[in-house]
Amino acid sequence: MSSLRRWTARGLDVLAVLIVLVALVRFVVLPRLHHGPVQAPPVLLATLDGGRFDLARRHGRLVFLDFWASWCDPCRASIPMVQHFRRTHPGVDVVSVDVGEPVALVRPFAAQFKMDDVALDPDQTVAHAFGVTGYPTVVAIDATGRVRASWVGFDPDIERAMGEVATSGR
Repeated sequence: MSSLRRWTARGLDVLAVLIVLVALVRFVVLPRLHHGPVQAPPVLLATLDGGRFDLARRHGRLVFLDFWASWCDPCRASIPMVQHFRRTHPGVDVVSVDVGEPVALVRPFAAQFKMDDVALDPDQTVAHAFGVTGYPTVVAIDATGRVRASWVGFDPDIERAMGEVATSGR
């Protein structure tokens, strides 16, 4: 019987090692092998002004999606910089995407920060599609609909970073 237990234990050890190796390949190795930009997921959201934001209709233009929430202190620091970039770069589309909040909360917040082009992602579907894990997150989508860059968290140089993407080719 002890021989059977020993073989079972070794088999389970081998199985555990295989599971760890598969996880490493899936979550560490394979993501690093993919080079170049990926196609942005489809985006169709209601906007604060009652319209619709459809990323597909922005094909041919550089688009920045700024994911934020009103409760997020780093977002409060970042939004004025992103909005300044928006105002000083009229050839680029900057869309502010509120994530997970009701319109009644978003409207006064957007007014306080003088935000235009605010899209609403109340069920966080678009944020999840872009892999947003923290706020703020800014995602750059080029004229062909590919994700070119993204920044997670507060970045005091966000305007410069966005400008670099804007001048490096759309």
